[in-house]
Amino acid sequence: MTGRTLSQLLARSAMLAASLAAAACQTPLDPVVPEGQAGYDAVVIDPQTALPQRYTLAPGDVLSVAVFGEADLSVERIAVDNAGVVTLPLIGDVRAVGRSASELGAAIEAAYATNYLRDPRVSVAVLEARDRTIAVEGEVEQPGVFSYAEGQTLLSALALARSPTDTAKLDEVMIFRTVGGERTAGRFDLRAIRGGRMPDVALVPGDVVVVGYSSVRGAWQDVLRAVPVFGIFRPIG
Repeated sequence: MTGRTLSQLLARSAMLAASLAAAACQTPLDPVVPEGQAGYDAVVIDPQTALPQRYTLAPGDVLSVAVFGEADLSVERIAVDNAGVVTLPLIGDVRAVGRSASELGAAIEAAYATNYLRDPRVSVAVLEARDRTIAVEGEVEQPGVFSYAEGQTLLSALALARSPTDTAKLDEVMIFRTVGGERTAGRFDLRAIRGGRMPDVALVPGDVVVVGYSSVRGAWQDVLRAVPVFGIFRPIG
């Protein structure tokens, strides 16, 4: 190896070492988000709230509305619109969002009974329910929005996203959750969960998982890309 080449490698190594040192001093992704047991407490919710036994309607649901004995008033397929209503013959808009199918049926019966029908009977069925999803963002191989499955956990969600990248900060995995209109968040250490030192985290529909970026790991990846490791230590002939 020539003196010039050696000097260049030493200079490059010094710069990369400085980058690693600077990266190590950088602040965490979001120090406000609680971690450890406080993180678990921040996202814990009543299972009945997370997965209610009664399905409530939302925009995008496709319904059928059958008014018994009144074929002209029945609708085979109708979607709950973005305003959360369905529009039906004679009675116009009826609020559907937040109601169960049976509650919507009762509301439609009351609307028809007011001016149009005597003792109407209405049946509402959900033909296509909106897709329940979770999102995985940040330092994962395949970020995106995925369909929620019963029993989904943080580990299984990361597996859907093809696992964290080489530059992921494994102790800064955050879960953002909205319950009752309020947003909560917790920070988790993936290494502790994988090692069995901390429990896995159960997810609910609508959760957003964000994996933080490790500036130290990122700088080390720069080192590996910039320095031909197997070319540095070679016989001097």
